[in-house]
Amino acid sequence: MAPIKTQWTRLIRFVAAETSQVHIGEPVDAKLDIGLAIQQNKPVKAYEIVGSALDPTAQVTKNVLTVKELLAPLAREEVGLVRCLGLNYADHAAEAKLAKPAFPVLFYKPVTSLIGPGAPVKIPKHVQPVSKHLPDYEVELTIVIGKAAKNVSEADALDYVLAYTAANDISFRYHQMAVSQWGFSKGFDDTNPIGPCLVSASAIPDPQRLPLKCTVNGKTLQDGTTADQIFNVRQTIAFLSQGTTLLPGSIILTGTPKGVGFVKKPPLYLKGGDDMSVWVGGGIGTLVNQVVEEGAKAKL
Repeated sequence: MAPIKTQWTRLIRFVAAETSQVHIGEPVDAKLDIGLAIQQNKPVKAYEIVGSALDPTAQVTKNVLTVKELLAPLAREEVGLVRCLGLNYADHAAEAKLAKPAFPVLFYKPVTSLIGPGAPVKIPKHVQPVSKHLPDYEVELTIVIGKAAKNVSEADALDYVLAYTAANDISFRYHQMAVSQWGFSKGFDDTNPIGPCLVSASAIPDPQRLPLKCTVNGKTLQDGTTADQIFNVRQTIAFLSQGTTLLPGSIILTGTPKGVGFVKKPPLYLKGGDDMSVWVGGGIGTLVNQVVEEGAKAKL
């Protein structure tokens, strides 16, 4: 099976200033951290892409558009299914005082949990107060599947990857630790940012060499590398495709490195007004979001 080759290297989805409509495009500045630039109110321009993000034949045009609002790189209806790995970094397992799993720890999220860069992470009323429910941050490399994958070997696994992006797997630890299934505690509406862009698989030939960080209110709390994954990207795709078709548009969150809040003493938890930034290397860049508590009065 041949690797997926796209016409674009980096893809963003956005509302254009010129049309007030949603477009996809390739950033004009190949080295610009798109998420950081938007957060700093710097102008971002992109060559319009004609076609779908999931279609490798989509063409990059010479039509330049200005980003008015940056969106998640994939719309919810394009994603379909969200699979996630838990406890997939050796250093994270160690800080949580848990044994390395013999098999990938898998859970699912509803697509209603997904939001884009700049969108607020909303803490629902029923998981407040935050001091009890311990909302937590998790920077994660995210795989985007580009073609139907079933019974894939580790050797061929990367051939099914369309692109990579970043995610912030917001987790509510009280519910996570109370029940055996993690999907509920990690799947609330509008709590899982993804983005800021897709980077084509061809531009990241080795996904096990990517640095990743999480910063909250200007303080770096996670600083790791995908080299520390217990189950690497090849192993993850091969395992999840056993007897199961991974459809195009499926995304896989691959776990988080050490530095999460709930294991700290005292625990560190997210609260309304907190500013979060997760960053993944390889051209993916910075995903910036603010935390809001449902029902709380806006801070002036």
